[in-house]
Amino acid sequence: MQFSNVSAEAKANIYFEGKVVSHSIKLEDGSPKTFGIMYPGSYHFNTDSAERMEITDGTCLVKLDGVDGSDHFNAGEHFDVPAKSGFNIEVTEGICQYICSY
Repeated sequence: MQFSNVSAEAKANIYFEGKVVSHSIKLEDGSPKTFGIMYPGSYHFNTDSAERMEITDGTCLVKLDGVDGSDHFNAGEHFDVPAKSGFNIEVTEGICQYICSY
């Protein structure tokens, strides 16, 4: 996926001792996105705004806060996270790449 006519933050967002790294952009209409990579591990993120996580490469296992069970997501799939919530995400092998819209 390619983005045109965006503003980009040069400084990376680095989480979990460098195992999750993303960059922030704003589209021409002002809507924000981040895109990045996750190395193998298990991570928990909280959300202020509702988010859509699009998996662009690799696989992950996701458990939304307050929801029983978890689901696998592969490249080309997405999941939605409600505002003021959170999710656990686990990458068991390789690198998982994503785009987050919020």
